[in-house]
Amino acid sequence: MNTDLRALLERLKNTPAMLSKQAIQHPARTLHSPAGNRDALYALPGDDTAAIRCGDQYQLLAIEGMLPAFVDQAPWFAGWSAVMANVSDITAMGGRATAVVNTYWHHDFNAAEQLLAGIRDACQAYGLILAGGHTNQATGNPAALAVAITGWARRLLSTLHVCPGQCLAMVVDLNGQWHGNAPYWKAFENVPGEHLRAKLEVIPRLAEAGLLLAAKDISNAGLLGTLLMLLEPTGCGAQLDLACLPQPADAPLERWLQAFPSYGFVLTLKPEDLPAVQTAFAREDLHCAAIGHIDDSARLHVSLDQQHHEFWNLHQQPFTGFSYPEEH
Repeated sequence: MNTDLRALLERLKNTPAMLSKQAIQHPARTLHSPAGNRDALYALPGDDTAAIRCGDQYQLLAIEGMLPAFVDQAPWFAGWSAVMANVSDITAMGGRATAVVNTYWHHDFNAAEQLLAGIRDACQAYGLILAGGHTNQATGNPAALAVAITGWARRLLSTLHVCPGQCLAMVVDLNGQWHGNAPYWKAFENVPGEHLRAKLEVIPRLAEAGLLLAAKDISNAGLLGTLLMLLEPTGCGAQLDLACLPQPADAPLERWLQAFPSYGFVLTLKPEDLPAVQTAFAREDLHCAAIGHIDDSARLHVSLDQQHHEFWNLHQQPFTGFSYPEEH
């Protein structure tokens, strides 16, 4: 059965995850700063982490908060996911993660132990220091969790580097499975920690070799929402071909476009560097494909077979509200 692309895009435009990203516009109006030089902008919201220059390197800092229902229903997985999402944010900047701290509130001591076990297990798998945090356990507390992370990068990847003419690519670990009916694509279960770390190491190595320019990990807003966050800071646009996506053979397209993979990134690079980048990912059994290109339209155009439709116009409708096009 042929997919009606226009109807599909309309449904994806109004998912709860997409709407939650647009709610970022409210704090963006308060936090937005017109700071002029590139290093000052790296430290502002818009990328997956803040990047603060320290000599010839960058210190990276990020935080993730978990949905309370997720923390309540799946405490171990929520703890693991909080670390995993943070690690992906550091990796998307071309960086390597070093340590995490956590803060949680809970009313159930057994569930809180599972939560901490998930954090501990993820730190062991990803080679991180669990440096402590803040605990509040008492009857009547909500189930709430946030985890912050630090890391460093030699050569930074940033959405501020996105420019017209770049190749748009996607890399994902397809050796996984869905987490029940949830949108989470898990490619970490029963995988040795050294293999997880080796997969992550590909991106900073490629960044340091000058083969990648920008990256963003695919978040709960799915591929399309992540692309908008990649484009918005510089006001660029993109042409996306859904027929080119790397995806599991049995994954329906609509579900895959909303997936939050444990290892999944969108990337920009010079077109001539694509073969070397694909080869580097393939060595770790990761699937990388060109899925489009960057242009100067401030619009995300999507195609599938012979259908072509505009998904979003950033000129008319901001997404998160973090935009610095005047600086580039």
